[in-house]
Amino acid sequence: MSTYPAGQTLLIDADDTLWENNIYFERAIAVFISCLNHQELTPAEVRMALNKVEHENISRLGYGLHSFTQSLVTCFERLSAQPVSADKHAQIVSFANAIREQEIELLPGVAELLPQLAARHKLILMTKGNHAEQADKFARSGLAPHFAAAEIVSEKDPGAYRAVIAKHSLNSATSWMIGNSPKSDINPALAAGLNAVFLFHKDTWVLEHAEVSTAPEGQTLIELDGFARLIELF
Repeated sequence: MSTYPAGQTLLIDADDTLWENNIYFERAIAVFISCLNHQELTPAEVRMALNKVEHENISRLGYGLHSFTQSLVTCFERLSAQPVSADKHAQIVSFANAIREQEIELLPGVAELLPQLAARHKLILMTKGNHAEQADKFARSGLAPHFAAAEIVSEKDPGAYRAVIAKHSLNSATSWMIGNSPKSDINPALAAGLNAVFLFHKDTWVLEHAEVSTAPEGQTLIELDGFARLIELF
């Protein structure tokens, strides 16, 4: 028997909650580091340099493959002893383009359990990133029929969650944000007055790492190790 009665509203993250995402970026980064083959910096130091560039680009370019591609090129330009030739530039771009070609790989339990959750509760996709990219992945996932709405925002901060709460007239006491990112899914949702379920994913993007906040009084935070366990709650 589920812990919470039917009629809850479940805001569900997309990347690395419903389907794999960051593993493809990690593979591209590994190839990028190998291609750079820096003679002085270790792979870990190159990765730290790339993290810095990505963080710089987020405020200017947002999230998504365009921003990631620019970060790879910029990092290569900063660290390479030689100018980046046209051929080398095309090769770097190809690392990011390979991600675009990936098939949608649903995480364990999603295909089987999402219809059951949708039959008992209202589901709203709540994801951030490039609107066209996220909408395309959502469409290709085949999961859209289970959701009452899809919200794709440029950033997940408390204001974004409050806007969704107001737009859909949500009752915060029976509404939950479900996702793998402490930085974007859990902490700002709690700050906006929602309950939250943190789904641990071992390959969560390093720039999404943060200490999970304590739930304010009157709100609930639950931590689970996989999507399949949501059925125990809802």
